[in-house]
Amino acid sequence: MGKGDKKTKRGKINRGTFGVRRPRVKKKPSIETKISIDTKANPK
Repeated sequence: MGKGDKKTKRGKINRGTFGVRRPRVKKKPSIETKISIDTKANPK
């Protein structure tokens, strides 16, 4: 149980892989994309 073990978190970190023990951290959408700065209000 350690760096060489494929099934442990430490082993996943050592190999640089992801799985059940070490899921990928999903990036949160940035504030700029929510507000959408480049779109302007169109007056009628």
